[in-house]
Amino acid sequence: MTFSHAIVTSPRPPGDGPSVGTYGRVTAWLSKRVEFALAQMDLTLPQYRVLGILAEGSAAASGLAGRLAVRPSSVTAIIDGLLARGLVDRKHEEGDRRRIALRLTDEGARIVAEADRAVDDYLASIAAHLPDEDGVMVLRSLELWGQALANFHQARKPQ
Repeated sequence: MTFSHAIVTSPRPPGDGPSVGTYGRVTAWLSKRVEFALAQMDLTLPQYRVLGILAEGSAAASGLAGRLAVRPSSVTAIIDGLLARGLVDRKHEEGDRRRIALRLTDEGARIVAEADRAVDDYLASIAAHLPDEDGVMVLRSLELWGQALANFHQARKPQ
């Protein structure tokens, strides 16, 4: 069985809980739970994703669209909302006044750190409904997904 064909649809022994479907459906369900945690911070998932990228360093709006896998017009709307809240600001890049870099403000850095804690705590509270070793494994798997996604993104960059 290859990774691309491994799905969580095999029958489970009685008492193991309900079948939850494919990896895609579980991921969509988990994403909705992350959205719930972010709502407490008055952030949408796309805003959180932008803030997370900007927490790694400043970026051009055009580059954000590629990293987020959305249209540039979608990024503009997200950025406009973050600018209005004072979480992001625009600055002309050194050496090329035509390029505008986006960066987190101090308030933006505070909010993304607070949102990270809120999401992490919420996911940990969900994982706590598993036996200890499984809960640890579930959270560790999210770290591995992060590494896989970073490697995937790096591999797709033009050389």
